[in-house]
Amino acid sequence: MNYKPTKIITLVTLGLCTMVNAQKTDATAPLHLLQPDYPTPYVIPQKENIKVVLDKVYHFLDKNSASVIVDANTKAVITDYKKSNQDIIFEPGAFRLTSYEWGVTYAGMLLAAKATGEKYFADYSNKRIQLIADVVANYSAKNIKDAGMVKTLHPEALDDAGALCAAFIKAKKEGLKANIDPLVYNYIDFISNKQFRLKDGTLARNRPQDNTLWLDDMFMSVPALAQMGSYTGNVKYFDDAVKQANQFSERMFNNQKGIYMHGWVESMQIHPQFHWARANGWAVMTMVELLEVLPKNHPGYPQVLSQLQKHIAGLMQYQDGTGFWHQLLDRNDSYLETSATAIYTYSIARAINRGYVDKMTYAPAVLLAWNAVASKVNEKGQVEGTCVGTGMAFDPAFYYHRPVNVFAAHGYGPVLLAGSEVILLLNESQFEINDSSIQLKSKRKK
Repeated sequence: MNYKPTKIITLVTLGLCTMVNAQKTDATAPLHLLQPDYPTPYVIPQKENIKVVLDKVYHFLDKNSASVIVDANTKAVITDYKKSNQDIIFEPGAFRLTSYEWGVTYAGMLLAAKATGEKYFADYSNKRIQLIADVVANYSAKNIKDAGMVKTLHPEALDDAGALCAAFIKAKKEGLKANIDPLVYNYIDFISNKQFRLKDGTLARNRPQDNTLWLDDMFMSVPALAQMGSYTGNVKYFDDAVKQANQFSERMFNNQKGIYMHGWVESMQIHPQFHWARANGWAVMTMVELLEVLPKNHPGYPQVLSQLQKHIAGLMQYQDGTGFWHQLLDRNDSYLETSATAIYTYSIARAINRGYVDKMTYAPAVLLAWNAVASKVNEKGQVEGTCVGTGMAFDPAFYYHRPVNVFAAHGYGPVLLAGSEVILLLNESQFEINDSSIQLKSKRKK
Protein backbone atom coordinates (compact mmCIF):
# COMPACT_ATOMS: atom_id res chain seq x y z
CA MET A 1 0.00 0.00 0.00
CA ASN A 2 1.17 3.51 -0.75
CA TYR A 3 0.76 6.27 1.84
CA LYS A 4 1.18 9.90 0.98
CA PRO A 5 4.04 11.48 2.96
CA THR A 6 1.74 14.25 4.23
CA LYS A 7 -0.57 11.65 5.84
CA ILE A 8 2.35 9.97 7.63
CA ILE A 9 3.46 13.31 9.03
CA THR A 10 -0.06 14.05 10.18
CA LEU A 11 -0.38 10.68 11.97
CA VAL A 12 2.93 11.15 13.77
CA THR A 13 2.03 14.66 14.78
CA LEU A 14 -1.32 13.54 16.15
CA GLY A 15 0.41 10.79 18.18
CA LEU A 16 2.84 13.24 19.74
CA CYS A 17 0.03 15.59 20.65
CA THR A 18 -1.85 12.75 22.33
CA MET A 19 1.26 11.86 24.40
CA VAL A 20 1.75 15.45 25.50
CA ASN A 21 -1.89 15.81 26.44
CA ALA A 22 -1.79 12.55 28.47
CA GLN A 23 1.18 13.63 30.57
CA LYS A 24 0.62 15.58 33.76
CA THR A 25 2.40 18.87 33.64
CA ASP A 26 2.74 21.79 35.99
CA ALA A 27 0.03 23.48 33.99
CA THR A 28 -2.45 20.57 34.09
CA ALA A 29 -2.03 18.97 37.53
CA PRO A 30 -0.79 19.70 41.09
CA LEU A 31 2.50 17.84 40.76
CA HIS A 32 3.22 18.12 44.48
CA LEU A 33 0.37 15.65 45.01
CA LEU A 34 1.88 12.93 42.80
CA GLN A 35 2.32 9.69 44.74
CA PRO A 36 6.03 8.97 45.38
CA ASP A 37 7.40 5.45 45.10
CA TYR A 38 8.03 5.02 48.84
CA PRO A 39 10.15 1.97 49.80
CA THR A 40 8.18 1.67 53.08
CA PRO A 41 4.40 2.28 53.16
CA TYR A 42 3.90 5.98 53.88
CA VAL A 43 0.62 5.69 55.73
CA ILE A 44 -0.80 6.38 59.16
CA PRO A 45 -0.75 2.95 60.88
CA GLN A 46 -4.12 1.52 61.84
CA LYS A 47 -4.46 -0.05 65.27
CA GLU A 48 -6.16 -3.16 63.90
CA ASN A 49 -3.26 -3.73 61.50
CA ILE A 50 -0.73 -3.34 64.28
CA LYS A 51 -2.57 -5.95 66.29
CA VAL A 52 -2.36 -8.36 63.33
CA VAL A 53 1.43 -8.01 63.48
CA LEU A 54 1.50 -8.50 67.25
CA ASP A 55 -0.70 -11.58 66.93
CA LYS A 56 1.63 -13.11 64.35
CA VAL A 57 4.58 -12.67 66.69
CA TYR A 58 2.61 -14.03 69.64
CA HIS A 59 1.55 -17.21 67.82
CA PHE A 60 5.06 -17.84 66.53
CA LEU A 61 6.60 -17.44 69.97
CA ASP A 62 3.91 -19.39 71.78
CA LYS A 63 4.52 -22.29 69.42
CA ASN A 64 8.30 -22.09 69.47
CA SER A 65 9.22 -21.39 73.10
CA ALA A 66 8.98 -23.78 76.03
CA SER A 67 6.05 -23.66 78.44
CA VAL A 68 6.72 -26.79 80.55
CA ILE A 69 9.63 -28.64 82.11
CA VAL A 70 10.47 -32.22 81.19
CA ASP A 71 12.51 -35.05 82.62
CA ALA A 72 16.04 -34.58 81.31
CA ASN A 73 16.36 -38.28 80.56
CA THR A 74 12.93 -39.48 79.46
CA LYS A 75 11.67 -36.13 78.10
CA ALA A 76 8.32 -36.79 79.80
CA VAL A 77 6.42 -33.64 80.81
CA ILE A 78 6.59 -33.00 84.57
CA THR A 79 3.42 -31.82 86.27
CA ASP A 80 4.13 -32.75 89.89
CA TYR A 81 6.92 -30.46 91.07
CA LYS A 82 6.96 -32.05 94.51
CA LYS A 83 8.81 -35.03 93.06
CA SER A 84 11.82 -32.83 92.89
CA ASN A 85 14.57 -35.42 92.75
CA GLN A 86 14.38 -35.63 88.95
CA ASP A 87 16.86 -34.08 86.56
CA ILE A 88 14.96 -31.47 84.59
CA ILE A 89 15.22 -29.24 81.53
CA PHE A 90 12.80 -26.97 79.74
CA GLU A 91 11.02 -28.63 76.84
CA PRO A 92 12.82 -28.06 73.53
CA GLY A 93 12.19 -24.67 71.95
CA ALA A 94 13.78 -22.12 69.63
CA PHE A 95 14.40 -19.54 72.36
CA ARG A 96 15.81 -19.50 75.90
CA LEU A 97 13.28 -18.62 78.59
CA THR A 98 15.91 -17.19 80.94
CA SER A 99 17.88 -15.00 78.51
CA TYR A 100 17.95 -11.21 78.72
CA GLU A 101 16.27 -11.11 75.32
CA TRP A 102 13.36 -12.99 76.83
CA GLY A 103 13.20 -10.53 79.68
CA VAL A 104 12.46 -7.94 76.98
CA THR A 105 9.94 -10.32 75.39
CA TYR A 106 8.09 -10.84 78.68
CA ALA A 107 7.84 -7.06 79.06
CA GLY A 108 6.66 -6.78 75.46
CA MET A 109 3.91 -9.32 75.97
CA LEU A 110 2.73 -7.52 79.11
CA LEU A 111 2.56 -4.21 77.26
CA ALA A 112 0.74 -5.86 74.33
CA ALA A 113 -1.93 -7.08 76.75
CA LYS A 114 -2.37 -3.55 78.06
CA ALA A 115 -2.46 -1.96 74.59
CA THR A 116 -4.82 -4.48 72.96
CA GLY A 117 -6.89 -5.66 75.93
CA GLU A 118 -6.06 -9.27 74.99
CA LYS A 119 -5.23 -11.37 78.03
CA TYR A 120 -3.36 -14.07 76.08
CA PHE A 121 -0.34 -11.80 75.66
CA ALA A 122 0.08 -11.44 79.42
CA ASP A 123 -0.65 -15.14 79.86
CA TYR A 124 2.38 -15.92 77.70
CA SER A 125 4.67 -14.13 80.16
CA ASN A 126 2.91 -15.10 83.36
CA LYS A 127 2.87 -18.80 82.51
CA ARG A 128 6.60 -18.90 81.86
CA ILE A 129 7.59 -16.68 84.78
CA GLN A 130 5.46 -18.90 87.02
CA LEU A 131 7.28 -21.92 85.60
CA ILE A 132 10.68 -20.40 86.38
CA ALA A 133 9.53 -19.52 89.90
CA ASP A 134 8.26 -23.08 90.42
CA VAL A 135 11.59 -24.53 89.33
CA VAL A 136 13.46 -22.29 91.78
CA ALA A 137 11.06 -23.19 94.59
CA ASN A 138 11.17 -26.96 94.08
CA TYR A 139 14.48 -28.00 92.52
CA SER A 140 18.08 -27.83 93.64
CA ALA A 141 20.82 -26.69 91.30
CA LYS A 142 22.16 -30.24 90.96
CA ASN A 143 18.90 -31.39 89.34
CA ILE A 144 18.59 -28.49 86.91
CA LYS A 145 20.29 -29.49 83.67
CA ASP A 146 19.27 -26.42 81.69
CA ALA A 147 22.34 -24.16 81.46
CA GLY A 148 20.30 -20.98 81.19
CA MET A 149 18.28 -21.85 84.27
CA VAL A 150 21.45 -22.54 86.25
CA LYS A 151 22.64 -19.02 85.39
CA THR A 152 19.37 -17.68 86.75
CA LEU A 153 20.24 -19.29 90.08
CA HIS A 154 23.88 -18.27 89.86
CA PRO A 155 24.27 -15.23 87.56
CA GLU A 156 27.64 -14.83 85.92
CA ALA A 157 27.02 -11.54 84.15
CA LEU A 158 24.55 -8.68 84.02
CA ASP A 159 23.00 -10.40 80.99
CA ASP A 160 21.81 -13.17 83.33
CA ALA A 161 20.06 -10.84 85.75
CA GLY A 162 18.97 -7.35 84.73
CA ALA A 163 16.32 -7.68 82.03
CA LEU A 164 14.66 -10.64 83.75
CA CYS A 165 14.61 -8.87 87.10
CA ALA A 166 12.89 -5.80 85.62
CA ALA A 167 10.37 -7.89 83.67
CA PHE A 168 9.46 -10.08 86.63
CA ILE A 169 8.75 -7.02 88.79
CA LYS A 170 6.60 -5.55 86.00
CA ALA A 171 4.65 -8.83 85.80
CA LYS A 172 4.11 -8.77 89.56
CA LYS A 173 2.79 -5.22 89.34
CA GLU A 174 0.40 -6.36 86.59
CA GLY A 175 -1.07 -9.11 88.78
CA LEU A 176 1.23 -12.14 88.51
CA LYS A 177 0.58 -14.41 91.50
CA ALA A 178 3.93 -16.22 91.48
CA ASN A 179 6.38 -15.61 94.31
CA ILE A 180 9.13 -13.82 92.41
CA ASP A 181 10.97 -12.49 95.44
CA PRO A 182 13.63 -15.23 95.60
CA LEU A 183 14.41 -14.55 91.94
CA VAL A 184 14.47 -10.75 91.97
CA TYR A 185 16.44 -10.48 95.20
CA ASN A 186 18.97 -12.93 93.80
CA TYR A 187 19.26 -10.90 90.60
CA ILE A 188 19.58 -7.56 92.35
CA ASP A 189 22.15 -8.93 94.79
CA PHE A 190 24.30 -9.88 91.84
CA ILE A 191 23.90 -6.48 90.18
CA SER A 192 24.45 -4.48 93.36
CA ASN A 193 27.11 -6.54 95.11
CA LYS A 194 28.82 -9.05 92.81
CA GLN A 195 29.18 -7.59 89.33
CA PHE A 196 32.61 -6.05 88.70
CA ARG A 197 32.78 -2.25 88.87
CA LEU A 198 35.32 0.47 88.16
CA LYS A 199 36.73 2.39 91.11
CA ASP A 200 33.97 5.02 90.84
CA GLY A 201 31.29 2.30 90.99
CA THR A 202 30.44 2.11 87.28
CA LEU A 203 29.38 -1.41 86.32
CA ALA A 204 32.04 -2.87 84.03
CA ARG A 205 33.46 -6.07 82.55
CA ASN A 206 36.94 -7.44 82.13
CA ARG A 207 36.31 -8.51 78.55
CA PRO A 208 37.36 -8.09 75.84
CA GLN A 209 39.83 -5.93 77.75
CA ASP A 210 40.27 -5.14 81.43
CA ASN A 211 38.04 -2.37 82.80
CA THR A 212 35.70 -2.21 79.82
CA LEU A 213 32.33 -0.49 79.67
CA TRP A 214 29.69 -1.99 77.40
CA LEU A 215 26.88 0.36 76.51
CA ASP A 216 24.58 -2.68 76.60
CA ASP A 217 25.14 -2.88 80.35
CA MET A 218 23.13 0.27 80.97
CA PHE A 219 20.07 -1.75 80.03
CA MET A 220 21.31 -4.90 81.74
CA SER A 221 21.36 -3.07 85.08
CA VAL A 222 19.60 0.30 85.32
CA PRO A 223 15.96 -0.76 84.63
CA ALA A 224 16.31 -3.56 87.20
CA LEU A 225 17.71 -1.16 89.80
CA ALA A 226 14.94 1.32 89.02
CA GLN A 227 12.18 -1.29 89.23
CA MET A 228 13.66 -2.55 92.49
CA GLY A 229 13.52 0.97 93.87
CA SER A 230 9.85 1.12 92.94
CA TYR A 231 9.16 -2.40 94.24
CA THR A 232 10.82 -1.94 97.62
CA GLY A 233 10.67 1.81 98.16
CA ASN A 234 14.40 1.79 98.93
CA VAL A 235 15.99 4.91 97.44
CA LYS A 236 19.45 3.31 97.25
CA TYR A 237 18.36 1.49 94.11
CA PHE A 238 17.26 4.72 92.46
CA ASP A 239 20.53 6.36 93.47
CA ASP A 240 22.61 3.60 91.89
CA ALA A 241 20.44 3.58 88.75
CA VAL A 242 20.94 7.31 88.24
CA LYS A 243 24.66 7.04 88.95
CA GLN A 244 25.06 4.32 86.34
CA ALA A 245 23.13 6.24 83.69
CA ASN A 246 25.15 9.40 84.30
CA GLN A 247 28.57 7.76 84.49
CA PHE A 248 28.05 5.69 81.36
CA SER A 249 26.90 8.84 79.56
CA GLU A 250 29.87 10.91 80.73
CA ARG A 251 32.28 8.46 79.15
CA MET A 252 30.39 7.18 76.12
CA PHE A 253 27.99 9.84 74.81
CA ASN A 254 29.20 11.89 71.85
CA ASN A 255 27.65 15.31 72.39
CA GLN A 256 28.38 16.46 68.84
CA LYS A 257 26.68 13.48 67.21
CA GLY A 258 24.06 12.95 69.91
CA ILE A 259 24.68 9.19 70.07
CA TYR A 260 26.73 6.70 72.09
CA MET A 261 29.82 4.67 71.27
CA HIS A 262 29.46 0.95 71.89
CA GLY A 263 32.55 0.23 73.98
CA TRP A 264 34.96 2.12 76.23
CA VAL A 265 38.23 0.76 77.64
CA GLU A 266 39.76 2.55 80.59
CA SER A 267 43.39 2.09 79.50
CA MET A 268 42.89 3.53 76.01
CA GLN A 269 44.11 7.09 75.54
CA ILE A 270 41.97 7.42 72.41
CA HIS A 271 38.56 5.75 72.43
CA PRO A 272 37.48 4.45 69.00
CA GLN A 273 33.82 5.25 68.39
CA PHE A 274 31.60 2.70 66.73
CA HIS A 275 28.00 3.77 67.15
CA TRP A 276 26.29 0.40 67.06
CA ALA A 277 22.55 0.76 66.61
CA ARG A 278 21.20 -1.83 69.04
CA ALA A 279 23.46 -0.68 71.88
CA ASN A 280 22.11 2.82 71.36
CA GLY A 281 18.68 1.22 71.56
CA TRP A 282 19.47 -0.29 74.93
CA ALA A 283 20.66 3.14 76.09
CA VAL A 284 17.59 5.10 75.00
CA MET A 285 15.28 2.43 76.41
CA THR A 286 17.21 2.56 79.69
CA MET A 287 16.46 6.26 80.11
CA VAL A 288 12.76 5.77 79.34
CA GLU A 289 12.50 2.82 81.73
CA LEU A 290 14.31 4.75 84.47
CA LEU A 291 12.12 7.85 84.17
CA GLU A 292 9.06 5.61 84.27
CA VAL A 293 9.57 4.87 87.98
CA LEU A 294 12.13 7.43 89.18
CA PRO A 295 10.41 9.86 91.57
CA LYS A 296 10.22 13.30 89.98
CA ASN A 297 11.64 14.82 93.15
CA HIS A 298 14.77 12.66 92.95
CA PRO A 299 17.76 14.98 92.44
CA GLY A 300 18.86 12.95 89.41
CA TYR A 301 15.57 13.24 87.53
CA PRO A 302 16.33 16.44 85.54
CA GLN A 303 19.68 15.15 84.29
CA VAL A 304 18.26 11.81 83.19
CA LEU A 305 15.42 13.57 81.36
CA SER A 306 17.85 15.94 79.65
CA GLN A 307 20.05 13.04 78.58
CA LEU A 308 17.07 11.21 77.09
CA GLN A 309 16.02 14.31 75.15
CA LYS A 310 19.55 14.82 73.78
CA HIS A 311 19.80 11.20 72.72
CA ILE A 312 16.44 11.15 70.96
CA ALA A 313 17.33 14.36 69.11
CA GLY A 314 20.60 12.75 68.07
CA LEU A 315 19.03 9.50 66.93
CA MET A 316 16.50 11.26 64.74
CA GLN A 317 19.31 12.75 62.65
CA TYR A 318 20.25 9.26 61.49
CA GLN A 319 16.90 7.74 60.51
CA ASP A 320 17.03 6.41 56.97
CA GLY A 321 14.41 7.34 54.36
CA THR A 322 13.08 3.81 54.64
CA GLY A 323 12.19 4.42 58.28
CA PHE A 324 14.93 2.10 59.54
CA TRP A 325 18.23 2.94 61.21
CA HIS A 326 21.56 1.54 60.07
CA GLN A 327 23.61 -1.10 61.88
CA LEU A 328 26.24 1.59 62.48
CA LEU A 329 24.14 4.70 62.93
CA ASP A 330 26.40 7.18 61.18
CA ARG A 331 27.56 4.88 58.38
CA ASN A 332 24.86 4.72 55.73
CA ASP A 333 26.54 1.92 53.82
CA SER A 334 26.01 -0.44 56.77
CA TYR A 335 22.81 -2.47 56.59
CA LEU A 336 19.40 -1.47 57.88
CA GLU A 337 18.68 -3.28 61.15
CA THR A 338 15.29 -4.26 62.57
CA SER A 339 15.77 -4.72 66.32
CA ALA A 340 17.33 -1.29 66.86
CA THR A 341 14.61 0.33 64.76
CA ALA A 342 11.97 -1.40 66.88
CA ILE A 343 13.64 -0.31 70.14
CA TYR A 344 13.76 3.30 68.95
CA THR A 345 10.12 3.10 67.86
CA TYR A 346 9.08 1.92 71.31
CA SER A 347 11.31 4.26 73.27
CA ILE A 348 10.51 7.43 71.37
CA ALA A 349 6.78 6.61 71.25
CA ARG A 350 6.83 6.04 75.01
CA ALA A 351 8.77 9.26 75.54
CA ILE A 352 6.07 11.06 73.56
CA ASN A 353 3.28 9.34 75.47
CA ARG A 354 4.88 10.28 78.80
CA GLY A 355 5.49 13.88 77.77
CA TYR A 356 9.29 13.63 77.82
CA VAL A 357 9.61 14.89 74.21
CA ASP A 358 7.38 16.82 71.82
CA LYS A 359 4.71 14.85 69.99
CA MET A 360 4.47 17.10 66.93
CA THR A 361 8.23 16.95 66.43
CA TYR A 362 8.80 13.21 66.67
CA ALA A 363 5.57 11.27 66.17
CA PRO A 364 5.58 11.22 62.34
CA ALA A 365 9.06 9.66 62.31
CA VAL A 366 7.92 7.11 64.88
CA LEU A 367 4.97 6.09 62.69
CA LEU A 368 7.30 5.70 59.72
CA ALA A 369 9.62 3.59 61.87
CA TRP A 370 6.75 1.32 62.89
CA ASN A 371 5.74 0.85 59.25
CA ALA A 372 9.31 -0.21 58.54
CA VAL A 373 9.39 -2.65 61.46
CA ALA A 374 6.02 -4.15 60.50
CA SER A 375 7.35 -4.89 57.01
CA LYS A 376 9.93 -7.21 58.59
CA VAL A 377 7.42 -9.49 60.35
CA ASN A 378 6.72 -12.29 57.91
CA GLU A 379 3.61 -14.45 57.63
CA LYS A 380 5.05 -16.97 60.09
CA GLY A 381 5.47 -14.25 62.70
CA GLN A 382 9.25 -14.28 62.42
CA VAL A 383 11.16 -11.01 62.70
CA GLU A 384 13.56 -10.58 59.80
CA GLY A 385 16.62 -8.38 59.59
CA THR A 386 17.78 -8.68 63.22
CA CYS A 387 21.49 -8.68 63.96
CA VAL A 388 22.59 -11.69 66.00
CA GLY A 389 24.26 -11.37 69.39
CA THR A 390 27.22 -9.04 69.15
CA GLY A 391 30.35 -8.55 71.19
CA MET A 392 32.50 -5.44 71.07
CA ALA A 393 35.05 -4.47 68.44
CA PHE A 394 37.31 -1.61 67.49
CA ASP A 395 37.18 -2.07 63.73
CA PRO A 396 34.28 -1.50 61.29
CA ALA A 397 34.28 -4.87 59.55
CA PHE A 398 33.06 -6.61 62.69
CA TYR A 399 29.85 -4.56 62.78
CA TYR A 400 29.29 -4.34 59.04
CA HIS A 401 29.24 -8.09 58.62
CA ARG A 402 27.41 -9.36 61.69
CA PRO A 403 24.84 -11.89 60.42
CA VAL A 404 21.08 -11.43 60.63
CA ASN A 405 18.77 -14.29 61.51
CA VAL A 406 15.06 -14.84 62.19
CA PHE A 407 16.03 -16.76 65.34
CA ALA A 408 18.01 -13.84 66.74
CA ALA A 409 15.99 -13.42 69.93
CA HIS A 410 16.76 -9.70 70.18
CA GLY A 411 14.07 -8.74 67.68
CA TYR A 412 10.91 -10.15 69.23
CA GLY A 413 10.51 -8.22 72.47
CA PRO A 414 11.27 -4.89 70.79
CA VAL A 415 8.67 -5.53 68.06
CA LEU A 416 6.03 -6.32 70.69
CA LEU A 417 6.97 -3.21 72.67
CA ALA A 418 7.05 -1.00 69.58
CA GLY A 419 3.67 -2.06 68.20
CA SER A 420 2.02 -1.84 71.61
CA GLU A 421 3.34 1.64 72.35
CA VAL A 422 2.33 2.90 68.90
CA ILE A 423 -1.21 1.65 69.59
CA LEU A 424 -1.17 3.67 72.80
CA LEU A 425 0.12 6.68 70.86
CA LEU A 426 -2.72 6.34 68.34
CA ASN A 427 -5.22 6.05 71.19
CA GLU A 428 -4.24 9.49 72.43
CA SER A 429 -3.48 11.31 69.17
CA GLN A 430 -4.92 11.94 65.75
CA PHE A 431 -2.80 12.16 62.62
CA GLU A 432 -3.58 13.25 59.08
CA ILE A 433 -2.04 13.44 55.65
CA ASN A 434 -1.59 17.20 55.36
CA ASP A 435 -0.21 18.46 52.05
CA SER A 436 1.11 14.94 51.32
CA SER A 437 2.96 14.41 54.62
CA ILE A 438 2.02 12.71 57.88
CA GLN A 439 1.32 15.34 60.52
CA LEU A 440 -0.15 15.51 63.97
CA LYS A 441 -3.71 16.70 63.39
CA SER A 442 -3.86 20.37 64.26
CA LYS A 443 -6.51 21.81 66.54
CA ARG A 444 -7.60 24.65 64.31
CA LYS A 445 -10.12 27.12 65.60
CA LYS A 446 -13.24 27.22 63.51
